[in-house]
Amino acid sequence: MCGFSGFLSNHFPQHPDQLLKNMGQAIVHRGPDDGGQWWDADCGIGLSHRRLSILDLSPAGHQPMLSACGRFVIAFNGEIYNHLELRSEIEKTADNQWRGHSDTETLLAAFAVWGIEATLKKCTGMFALACWDRQKRTLTLARDRLGEKPLYYGWQGNSFLFGSELKALKVHPAFNAAVNRDALALLMRHNYIPAPYSIWQGIHKLQPGCLLTVSTAQPEPHITPYWSGTHIIEAGLRSPFTGSADEAVSALESVLHKAIGQQMVADVPLGAFLSGGVDSSAVVALMQAQSSRPVRTFSIGFHEAQYNEAEHAKAVAKHLGTEHTELYVTANDALNVIPKLPSLYDEPFSDSSQIPTFLVSQMARQHVTVSLSGDAGDELFCGYNRYLMASRLWGKLSRLPLGVRKAMAYTLTSVSPNAWNRLTTPLIKGLPSRFSQMNIGDKLHKGADVLACQSVSELYLNLVSHWQDPTSLVLGATELPTLLTTTKAQPNTPTDIERMMALDMLTYLPDDILTKVDRAAMGVSLETRVPFLDHRVVEFAWTLPLQYKLRDGVGKWALRQVLYKHVPKALIERPKMGFGVPIDDWLRGPLRDWAETLLNENRLRNEGFFNPLPIRIKWEEHLSGKRNWHYYLWDVLMFQAWLEEQ
Repeated sequence: MCGFSGFLSNHFPQHPDQLLKNMGQAIVHRGPDDGGQWWDADCGIGLSHRRLSILDLSPAGHQPMLSACGRFVIAFNGEIYNHLELRSEIEKTADNQWRGHSDTETLLAAFAVWGIEATLKKCTGMFALACWDRQKRTLTLARDRLGEKPLYYGWQGNSFLFGSELKALKVHPAFNAAVNRDALALLMRHNYIPAPYSIWQGIHKLQPGCLLTVSTAQPEPHITPYWSGTHIIEAGLRSPFTGSADEAVSALESVLHKAIGQQMVADVPLGAFLSGGVDSSAVVALMQAQSSRPVRTFSIGFHEAQYNEAEHAKAVAKHLGTEHTELYVTANDALNVIPKLPSLYDEPFSDSSQIPTFLVSQMARQHVTVSLSGDAGDELFCGYNRYLMASRLWGKLSRLPLGVRKAMAYTLTSVSPNAWNRLTTPLIKGLPSRFSQMNIGDKLHKGADVLACQSVSELYLNLVSHWQDPTSLVLGATELPTLLTTTKAQPNTPTDIERMMALDMLTYLPDDILTKVDRAAMGVSLETRVPFLDHRVVEFAWTLPLQYKLRDGVGKWALRQVLYKHVPKALIERPKMGFGVPIDDWLRGPLRDWAETLLNENRLRNEGFFNPLPIRIKWEEHLSGKRNWHYYLWDVLMFQAWLEEQ
């Protein structure tokens, strides 16, 4: 696991070595073990690499790396889990003298034999890479199928810049730091900036499963997909798994067992995150089943009961016999992370679970260099509550005339949230404590927003949006098209639930979940691996009929059956919890002064990015307890904190 950066330019700098070193130093956290540079002034190309040594810790793994044939030079970030299989295949057709046993060397040899695109189609892994073809004088950028590893690119004046993080691109003197207001509007809607956009004008994210080629002779980047999530989803739904329920569970366990086994290969200490939920518990259970020693597992706990899963994780760890480490964090521990967030996430990002994600990564890094996670189980196996809720809700709402629904919405919002809370308080007395925190009035007001939706696509967009009209908030912005708003580009699915799962896999997963985990973990030089995103697992999951994912109102049915072979059902069955922190309370308490400074009306007006009025209204309503606006406010605060650091 590493980081890289570079440039392609007709105007080559006078001191390329120092510039490339500086670009690499900007992302040294991604690769603290080694650094290297390579350039060819005649061709105008320079590559910089920072290495976190995972496979082949010797100098034979040093990058940028030149192929044995001398044609290709690569800067590579990631892991190719099947690279030994690829080596064996190469050895059948080519006489190759290996210098080491790194997957980077395997890639270069494969490029020479099969070409870049054909090689990537054979690879199982997570990666981003930059490869210079010395023969064709062409630069190729590539990103893994699901978007586990980041890759930014774009022309800035006469220089084409690229790299793992924006902070490396900013070092180049050609970089023009102009905020993309249209992308800022998307941040306000989603709490992340979706690919291919970035916060900087002229800089883009390469989308998952894509190759980009560019040269000084043909400066317009040419992008082609070598793997399409949309096509995989549609193909799986067209040709569903036809076996019995027991056969489906066995087939799922088999494909997961292989994926997890391959991802356990490392020349450094390895462990796993364990929350005690279905996804992480399944990963750890299948790890322990293949390990001769206790697997290292890590979880963090909170003293606030509604946020704490540590006891559940501890029980699962004890049953499986893992070597478990847990850390109970205080509010101060979490609050101390907040000043790090603008630098850590590189562009504004406002999923507040970024805080516990960083804390668990920081704790794990004290013991291991690689950690497996259970991310993507919700998207692949129907785990989010909103799938069932939206499907059921729309089935009932769609029967009512739009005018009636609008009248219902008006009625709900005509009563203040506080009044609703007072009315419902007697009804929830005596229920478990988590229900007393529900803030019924706030939820009824939010629910009123969906009553006027005219389609399930509009309903889904509403459910996954924060600011519903971000262009009225961001001055001078036009909301850019995304897969969520371009319905013709969305996968063709037979059910509303499967459409929502597909959209989450293609948007929310790479742009929120995987971004969150990559930056948090790499910020402390920890490599994370996601077995559910082995493309063979993804492709199989989309062949499973919905009845093998959702049964009796409970998601992840087949995955649960795999898990229950290793862990008693009683240790797992409980209401789903998010991985969050009490931002809403902190904004009224220890974060109030910090937030007030960033949300100051004069400051907002002088900076010129936001219309201050709706922000101030929400801030005052939040402070008074009238409404809980922490999602909306955190979006603005994370941009403001990021802007302050620029």
